[in-house]
Amino acid sequence: MSGKIRDRDAAAAERITRIPLKYPAPRAWWICFAFSLLLLLSFAVSATVLLISGVGVWGNNIPVNWGLAIANYIWFLGIGHAGTLISAMLLLLGAHWRNSLNRFAEAMTLFAVICAGLYPILHLGRPWFFYWIAPYPNTMTISPQFKSPLSWDFFAVLTYLTVSILFWYIGIIPDLAAVRDRARRRWQQVIYGLAALGWRGSARHWARWNQAYRLTAAIAVPLVVSVHSEISLLFAAGPIPGWTSTVFPPYFVLGAAFSGFAVVAMIAVVLRHALGLGMLVTNRHLDLLGRFLLATGLMTAYGYVAEVFDSLYGGELQDVGTLMDRLAGAYAFSYWGAVILNFLPLQLLWFESVRRQPPMLFLIGLSVTVGMWFERYMLLTTSLYRDYLVSSWGQYHPSVWEWGLYAGMLGVFLTPFLLFVRFLPVISTFEVEEALRETGDLRHA
Repeated sequence: MSGKIRDRDAAAAERITRIPLKYPAPRAWWICFAFSLLLLLSFAVSATVLLISGVGVWGNNIPVNWGLAIANYIWFLGIGHAGTLISAMLLLLGAHWRNSLNRFAEAMTLFAVICAGLYPILHLGRPWFFYWIAPYPNTMTISPQFKSPLSWDFFAVLTYLTVSILFWYIGIIPDLAAVRDRARRRWQQVIYGLAALGWRGSARHWARWNQAYRLTAAIAVPLVVSVHSEISLLFAAGPIPGWTSTVFPPYFVLGAAFSGFAVVAMIAVVLRHALGLGMLVTNRHLDLLGRFLLATGLMTAYGYVAEVFDSLYGGELQDVGTLMDRLAGAYAFSYWGAVILNFLPLQLLWFESVRRQPPMLFLIGLSVTVGMWFERYMLLTTSLYRDYLVSSWGQYHPSVWEWGLYAGMLGVFLTPFLLFVRFLPVISTFEVEEALRETGDLRHA
């Protein structure tokens, strides 16, 4: 029996480490990579126009001085939360089923946070002075303005990005060594060997690695709560109708996890099909992702209900007016788009047969991802375009350069993610082997 387990361990390791050395779907990868480079070109052009002409090329104006850039910032940062939840929290809880999902979920987190971090820098208007918001030694008689949300963004995003990079890189070191040992070409041995930092798999290496990995996970889990709670304070700190609800911190955190799980589900379905990983990313994994998506979606729906209840129960005329405007005003499409796309298809996940169907799970995840973008857009625009002063009312229309930058940010996300899929192990080999030895089941229950 032990021989069969060893054979199965070796087969699983071989299947995973063979992907970066001999990619199974090169043509499909090149097509996707060419498309991502096209999107990346859109980012380069839009960012260049922005740097030359300033933020005046955007549709931002009084009263809507926060527009598509900040909505997309919150959206990308929210997408990055599920990777930390799946990987760090479930690692600390000892849930083996995470082993087939954690590696690409962590990579998704890393690249989504990078996209989010670029938006406040570009939104400055003079992004080459971004370091002014950092707490650097005051040799230029310029101090960071700690009352500014930009300083809050700096601390939140930089902390989350640093911990995400450390957590992802520490976790992948043993697999980089495994690829190094299986590589036949000299350049591959050198590159993967340098990246593996001299890993030999000794007992001392494993002990130090385990300490560092779990310690970083313990640091990462509270960041999931703190980072998006900080974003909710960006809203609550402003005396704007519709932004002063105390439900915002948990509402934002749960909404971020909701959108993140949707993207993880989509990626899991695509990689499972494209790389032939059906025996590693099983129907059980899809079922569990569907359950998490359903649970976080229902919690997010509670936030919607609580927000409506707060406005009606509080009775503030401006808050009630903002609520009515969201339901039937100029931007009602964003509110109802969020409600319909987030919560109607989601109800299909009550059925196990739907959760275990990859195409259905992908479509529901796509619906949630778009719906959560509508939610971010709705929260920003419907509160700002009709403020307390009637004299400052005015509508917001995103410019072509804002849409171009948004499309380009998708390229900033997809390009490094596709490079990761092509050249690095997308699944944690040694953790899958460990789960197989402990459970004797490829589902890693």
